[in-house]
Amino acid sequence: MTSPYPFSRRRFVSAAGAATAGLVVGPMLLTPDGAAAHIPSTAGAPLPANLFTLGVASGDPLPDGVVLWTRLAPQPLAGGGMPDRPVRVRWEVAEDSRFRRIRHRGAATAHPDLGHSVHVEVAGLDPDREYFYRFRAGQEISPVGRTRTAPADHAHTRHLRFAFASCQDFQAGAYTAHRHLAGEDLAFVAFLGDYIYENRPNTAAYRVHEGTDEPYSLVDYRNRHAQYKTDPDLQASHAAFPWIVTFDDHELDNNWADEIPQDPAQQTPEAFRARRKAAFQAYYENMPLRRSALPRGLDIRLYRRLRFGDLASVHVLDTRQYRSDQPATLAEAMNPELSMTGPEQEHWLVQGLRSSGSRWNLLANQVMWASNDRQAGPERTYDLDNWDGYRVQRRRLLEFFGSGQVDNPVVLTGDRHCTWVCDLRPDFDDPASPVVAAEITGTSITSGGNPDTAGFHRTYDPIMAESPHWKYIDNQRGYVVCDVTPERMLSSLRLVDTVWAPTATVRTAAEFVVLAGAPGVSVASQESPAVTAATRARIATGPTYPVDNDQM
Repeated sequence: MTSPYPFSRRRFVSAAGAATAGLVVGPMLLTPDGAAAHIPSTAGAPLPANLFTLGVASGDPLPDGVVLWTRLAPQPLAGGGMPDRPVRVRWEVAEDSRFRRIRHRGAATAHPDLGHSVHVEVAGLDPDREYFYRFRAGQEISPVGRTRTAPADHAHTRHLRFAFASCQDFQAGAYTAHRHLAGEDLAFVAFLGDYIYENRPNTAAYRVHEGTDEPYSLVDYRNRHAQYKTDPDLQASHAAFPWIVTFDDHELDNNWADEIPQDPAQQTPEAFRARRKAAFQAYYENMPLRRSALPRGLDIRLYRRLRFGDLASVHVLDTRQYRSDQPATLAEAMNPELSMTGPEQEHWLVQGLRSSGSRWNLLANQVMWASNDRQAGPERTYDLDNWDGYRVQRRRLLEFFGSGQVDNPVVLTGDRHCTWVCDLRPDFDDPASPVVAAEITGTSITSGGNPDTAGFHRTYDPIMAESPHWKYIDNQRGYVVCDVTPERMLSSLRLVDTVWAPTATVRTAAEFVVLAGAPGVSVASQESPAVTAATRARIATGPTYPVDNDQM
């Protein structure tokens, strides 16, 4: 069969030797020179066919290696469909797409108690280098993935190009954005949360969630992750680059906080703790994470730091697992005891920012830092699930950003299903409060479906006129590509015309610049009103269905 992974920036050669835009793989074993060969089956009864339905992925790049991931799932929406026994899985890393120059190979065990997932932590690779990888189990070989190591920790790095994305509700639309994301030239993708959604199946949606209810058990969450992973465009995006992942709320339950569900009257503490354990395990099983993230009891360690030479450090946050419950009023939001991160993670963040030694400090973050009034006029209305609900801690951290101890902090955010580009100040209500950082909140891959852009601007343009720290707003679907040099960070908003069709065009709708040594962000370019109006006219009508409270 032909791989769904286009690797569109270059042409590859299939195992049969014919030039193709993709890589040809199938239920066979290929030797390093591309010839077919036989591998004895693993012990026990023969394995089912179609083991690699969920594709491959890599993640958390280091200078000498990456995590390689796959999960054996011949029946992806039925718990995986694997026999209840360990399975030996071979892996290979090569310098070329035809695996003629094998760099490393080995074997791992896919255990049933981890959903027959495989997490291989490859080491001994060269820094800042492209590699190719694949897996073999039984008589089958996986699709081929491409990955890249990070530059050496203290290498003088002149350029880093990456993308960030979030919020990919399967029911809300097709992953047209991922199809284009897979064709970008990137070192990595940072995915900032809401990889899956726990919503019930909705027959009025563009496409329908599996199951009959929200997921609660481990099998439920495995099936939901598997349904998302069966999408060929998402598989292509994973296979094209290493991903750096963290979760937000919908991987478990909308607007959860620590051990508190959104609806505590409907979920007992014991039931929610069991649900949390199931969701965390399924998340680990389906993501390219290191063993340090393996869940232990109720907890999973996701906050971590990755370095890309002397140019950038990426500080990955977890703003769900350790947070205080959301306040109900603005007065409660001023409680100094409230924390979005918990004290241990806050200490880790402050110490890491202070000592990073990087030109740029990028925060991979879930919910908006910038103050975000939802109502024009003197009355103020906020979503207190965001940092607006944790104001004392936010001010403390933003004052630290402006203390001179942090080089060029930029917050990269998901969650909103909109693009919101803002200056960050310790006190958003005081015009004299200094700008200390920039925040780029990216839009969603699909969540919210095709947007009512005109209605969005009718609501938020008047509020923007009262919010001088807002620099740009929009609610169309896509992702953000960031080009970082020692002098500046240029972020390009890449939008698709529609998510209610299997294909769509992509365009750069706006560009944003942060200059080193000059906190804050400016809009470098954006579409003209005529172009924007024409784009709106191309957005087709589509299904309507209830959306969660993050969507715009």
